[in-house]
Amino acid sequence: MSVADTAAELVRSRVPFVQATVVRAQRPASAHAGDTALVRADGAVDGFVGGACAEASVREYGLMALATGEPLLLRIVSGAGAGAAEEGAVTVANPCLSGGSVEVFLEPRVPAPRALVVGDSPVAEALVALGGPLGFAVEPASGEDAAPAADDAALVVASHGRGEEPALTAALRLGVPYVGLVASRIRGAAVLASLDVTDEQRSRVRSPAGLDIGARTAGEIALSVWAQVVAERRSAGRRVPPTGPARVVDPVCGMRVAAVDANPHVTVDGVPTWFCCDGCRTAFLADPVRYAPAP
Repeated sequence: MSVADTAAELVRSRVPFVQATVVRAQRPASAHAGDTALVRADGAVDGFVGGACAEASVREYGLMALATGEPLLLRIVSGAGAGAAEEGAVTVANPCLSGGSVEVFLEPRVPAPRALVVGDSPVAEALVALGGPLGFAVEPASGEDAAPAADDAALVVASHGRGEEPALTAALRLGVPYVGLVASRIRGAAVLASLDVTDEQRSRVRSPAGLDIGARTAGEIALSVWAQVVAERRSAGRRVPPTGPARVVDPVCGMRVAAVDANPHVTVDGVPTWFCCDGCRTAFLADPVRYAPAP
């Protein structure tokens, strides 16, 4: 399967990845402009953007780009030293690179957050119509057929009494971040009291769903609900800043690498060590004491 075919399949499957494209290569680098690879969330790399050491840098910064959701231009140059960052770009000195340099554009391909809308009421129809332009992958469902997932962004019930409890209960037990019920305060309170969930879970339901903007029409109610969803997502993002994988130093060559299973690694005396390539791993195993950290 080609890299393009793999990317298309990942998009269809809603699997996040980073598309890494070589935009400039200086000889004698082995990569060429136009070479492409995909970096998956576990650090696996499909495709080619250079040798093992260049790939390790692409993996490291690709995972960082995936965590932040921001594209990044990665410049890999020969030599030693720490990386130099500027807005939208970072330069990494790679001690293993055999001369030349490579510039790789890292583009996160993250699926749109999924939101379930339960019901076929006018408000539900308005929620479905408005969610797409706001960047959500909206799926309509009936209460009995709703199948929320833990990584969903939201579940909103606007079914006017049809299948409310099963959908709300499932979403709350899974920890869906936003769970909303479009109902009057009196009916909403009765629905919430009937749910077989903990008090803490019950308190998470937004009922009546939506910000208080004086909404009256179906479209206005849908607008108020999406505004509340967006506000809570942005607030949660500020509370938990995105972070990439832990990064460590290859003790053999001094290169910084991501501490993920996709990179060569070994555990000696209970201490895990990661490497940029199999060559460094082999050198380490031949004489672990030589590369042990100073006491």
